[in-house]
Amino acid sequence: MAKRARVRAPELVGKGGWLNTGGKELTLADLRGKCVIVDFWTFCCVNCLHVLDELRELEEKHRDTVVIIGMHSPKFVHEAEHQAVVDAVERYGVEHPVLDDPELTTWKQYAVRAWPTLVVIDPEGYVVAQHAGEGHAHAIERLVAELEAEHAAKGTLRRGDGPYVPPEPEPTVLRFPGKALPLPGGTFLVSDTTRHQLVELAEDAETVVRRIGSGTRGFADGAAGAATFNEPQGLALLDESSVVVADTVNHALRRVDLASGAVTTLAGTGKQWWQGSAATGPAREVDLSSPWDVALFGGKVWIAMAGVHQLWVYDPAADTVAVAAGTTNEGLVDGPGDQAWFAQPSGLAATADRLWVADSETSALRWVDLDGQVHTAVGTGLFDFGHRDGAAEQALLQHPLGVTALPDGSVAVADTYNHALRRYDPATGEVTTLATDLREPSDAVLAGEDGADILVVESARHRLTRLRLPEEAVRVAGVAHRTQRAATDVVPGELRLDVVFQAPAGQKLDTRYGPSTRLLVSATPPELLLKGAGADPELSRTLELNPAVPQGVLHVSAMAASCDDDPANPYPACHVHQQDWGVPVHLTATGTDRLPLVLAGMDEAETDERGMDETGMDEAPTP
Repeated sequence: MAKRARVRAPELVGKGGWLNTGGKELTLADLRGKCVIVDFWTFCCVNCLHVLDELRELEEKHRDTVVIIGMHSPKFVHEAEHQAVVDAVERYGVEHPVLDDPELTTWKQYAVRAWPTLVVIDPEGYVVAQHAGEGHAHAIERLVAELEAEHAAKGTLRRGDGPYVPPEPEPTVLRFPGKALPLPGGTFLVSDTTRHQLVELAEDAETVVRRIGSGTRGFADGAAGAATFNEPQGLALLDESSVVVADTVNHALRRVDLASGAVTTLAGTGKQWWQGSAATGPAREVDLSSPWDVALFGGKVWIAMAGVHQLWVYDPAADTVAVAAGTTNEGLVDGPGDQAWFAQPSGLAATADRLWVADSETSALRWVDLDGQVHTAVGTGLFDFGHRDGAAEQALLQHPLGVTALPDGSVAVADTYNHALRRYDPATGEVTTLATDLREPSDAVLAGEDGADILVVESARHRLTRLRLPEEAVRVAGVAHRTQRAATDVVPGELRLDVVFQAPAGQKLDTRYGPSTRLLVSATPPELLLKGAGADPELSRTLELNPAVPQGVLHVSAMAASCDDDPANPYPACHVHQQDWGVPVHLTATGTDRLPLVLAGMDEAETDERGMDETGMDEAPTP
């Protein structure tokens, strides 16, 4: 096995305390003899949710030798609330101990710079690997197998049950519902996300009419009681007799027959889409990535593809899927669909001429016109959020997950992390607050014969709450926030950007069809970069930063292609490695003149030497 750097793991500390341990406080000494994987995550981050799902198989297969510790490290203000972390752990089915670290104490001790980041600690308490981003489960499992063999031989491996203690289940009708849909007969269909079901409620929005799905996590078509879902979210009427469902963790679209409740698959393979995969073609042959919501617009089903920061479309007539808007880069950029940037689009609502989008990670309300142009109504980017009413250009939201078209042409926004229902009026350009004291609202639908009632999906209160749309908005004091991550101090003028990549063991760079690497750089604000913006095959570049711009964000996207290095194999398997970074920078004469970023794909030995010193990654890398 390759030699690893011997770095003693810092203690795990978090002011919020431990979850899923039966009330016990854990220390690294308690975990000695186990292979420990520390997962630095935050529950707003779809990449972090992907990692939770990637680790489930490893967690089950190595349950007697591996302990996974979820280190919750918040981005948004709401995520620093302890009860919100408790809710998220149950909502996403986290079956390992979690330490709530609202002050980012352990994050700083481990020099973490990105959500998600995985740190592997060996049975003797030493850090042996660190990986930023998703897609590392197979590499970590290989490392775990090596550690098991090495420490079994040394007598330092301890087998047996880990410290996980499951919480007691709560007997509520719904459990963290995600989205709702009015049905033609006057009832409501709700995605009961944590229980992996759909629930039809009567007109009172409380009485259960029926449940669709067995209630166990899975991916199987069939009759209403036998079919399985995996954390379903968005719902839309496909026609008068059927509903399309965004089956989020199955990376699929499902169809429910309203008469029988039978479930079939419309799109997706059950596998997550990665860079290099087909993004258009027959619907059941193309991978999707965490579809979060769906809406019928222009005769097609639009998909909020949160996992890759894009909007896709499913064409029922042609039975195909295709990308409609977004580049997979994470951020807020308007313009033609193929040039626009999104950040975890999570809510959709269609009118005759607009598709409204709740773009959660930019805390923004966006919209797409009939020509496919993307516009922003409210929001400024990845790092600004809060609760502030007024003119749209200065109003603030906090991680909205839902949007609803209202009869007068305005829209209601489920402002999730502000626990509020907000309203944007395109006619006046004003944002107001309709209701507060909700609990993580994730969607809303119109109700009542006169359309003056609105049903809000209060996800963290496990219910639908009926509100009367008021004559005037509730006024709240404005609050603005910026993301907690500290900026990297860099010198004005020339800054050397180096993306470090080494093909994994047994692979080589794929140069058969031209350059095997690509580096794309931009900035917010754009005037931060005097030179160095744009795309180029080289993974190193000298940027020139504008001394007149004191701070901003560098957006870096790097890609490398590698193939199996086996001359005897005429058909080697090839792989695409890509990561995106949003790097907040502060220009100062005492700053660094070099910015190194590590692109996933390196052997564990290489990662061990560099991992604890990674800098610059701020937003979770996309796959």
